[in-house]
Amino acid sequence: MELQVYMEKIHTAAKMIEERCGTAEVAVILGSGLGDYINALEDATSVSYEDIPGFPVSTAPGHEGRWFCGTLHGKRVCMMQGRFHSYEGYGLDEVTLPIRVMKLLGVKTLIVTNAAGGVNADFTPGDLMLINDFINLSGKNPLTGPNLGDFGVRFPDMTYAYNPELKQKTREIAKSLNIDLKEGVYCWFNGPTYETPAEIRMARVLGADAVGMSTVPETIVARHSGMNVLGISCITNMAAGMLDQPLSHIEVMETGIRVKNVFRALIDGVIENL
Repeated sequence: MELQVYMEKIHTAAKMIEERCGTAEVAVILGSGLGDYINALEDATSVSYEDIPGFPVSTAPGHEGRWFCGTLHGKRVCMMQGRFHSYEGYGLDEVTLPIRVMKLLGVKTLIVTNAAGGVNADFTPGDLMLINDFINLSGKNPLTGPNLGDFGVRFPDMTYAYNPELKQKTREIAKSLNIDLKEGVYCWFNGPTYETPAEIRMARVLGADAVGMSTVPETIVARHSGMNVLGISCITNMAAGMLDQPLSHIEVMETGIRVKNVFRALIDGVIENL
């Protein structure tokens, strides 16, 4: 997409969302099973993705497709009830459009959540994993093409893709809530097929602890835009070949729902202590 056209698209979407829902300093992308966390917002207003000019529409099961904004622990917080994935047929400029919009709305901290498959043999479905780093095995990068110089530099550093201070704060909050918070590296595969057992063995050799089909493009664009990012995965299933059973999205959704209250409590604590 031509740079000027894309910039206009970002600004038009941001203007509409600001008029309908207002600005925010914190943003949360709600992964599978976390959609009803929007109920924690006070004085919430929302708009459907379908009504936002130029926005893609979320088609993945468990992703409702609405933008919410309200107050939480005295802070203006926007929440995406559903995200976009490249496996839905969207280009990464579309997948990450909301991140650019967040920047224009004043967001400084992005909390990105997801449902992930466990690669680390010490993990169990239902565990929460603090994302320490990522591996991009998709062969894609959302910054490919002309650089959006209004947002960031051509070659952004990813040494601290996930903010060290936010990670430490999250560890402390998890400890205070008696949450057994795991930590590890998230590996992005494009999907929509689940990974093969051979791919999971490869990912483990490369240092991955969990695999999934999202999060990395949003993280890259948020860092390019100067935001601090915190990533948390819900290990909803063990990855292919870890157990002698096939994978299903039903299991992913069921596990996400089962642990949603613990997940919400952790994110709540983080936002309260920002």
